[in-house]
Amino acid sequence: MLLRVLAATGVAASLFGSPAFGADSLPTPPDRIVIDVATINGSGCPAGTAAVAVSPDNTAFTVTYSQYLAQIGVGSKPTDFRKNCQLNLRVHVPQGFTYAIASTDYRGYAHLENGAVGVQRAGYYFQGQAQTAYGTHRFTGPRDDNWQATDTVEVAALVWAPCGEERNFNINTELRVAAGTSDPSTTTSFMTMDSTDGSINTVYHLAWKLCP
Repeated sequence: MLLRVLAATGVAASLFGSPAFGADSLPTPPDRIVIDVATINGSGCPAGTAAVAVSPDNTAFTVTYSQYLAQIGVGSKPTDFRKNCQLNLRVHVPQGFTYAIASTDYRGYAHLENGAVGVQRAGYYFQGQAQTAYGTHRFTGPRDDNWQATDTVEVAALVWAPCGEERNFNINTELRVAAGTSDPSTTTSFMTMDSTDGSINTVYHLAWKLCP
């Protein structure tokens, strides 16, 4: 069954952050956006552990994870060093508009021993399109703190949804942790894209343009 998320109209402020571009540079649809979450799959987002919500002003949506954890070292399984999550979204936009992901804010927590390395990576593409946008962020130990990373796309490089068509939008995120020069037999390094209270979110800011 599809999970449907609706954004109400007429609300000026976003719950999840400011849009990536000002209203004077790119338009915002006057009507609501509807996102159908077709599938959420991956080792970092088992069934029931990821949720999607849309901001009231149609400029952002948020994904919240509760079990997105990559780790290496004591207590880890051999496959735990890499976790991923693929979101397959059906985005219904008001007639005459199209959209692109303008920027993405990722947040989580990292405990990396001295010499260990953590990587957060994401890819964005529309169904049937070869063009894919990627963002990669690297973190090195020693580190024991919250982390934040932002992928920003210049207007000229935005990957727009085809006008007049509804194509699924795919977001594939990944966390990796490598021991590096640390000793995985005596230590543990990990990265999460969540928090103990579930308040850490991933925010995707939308840019809009009028179709010809």
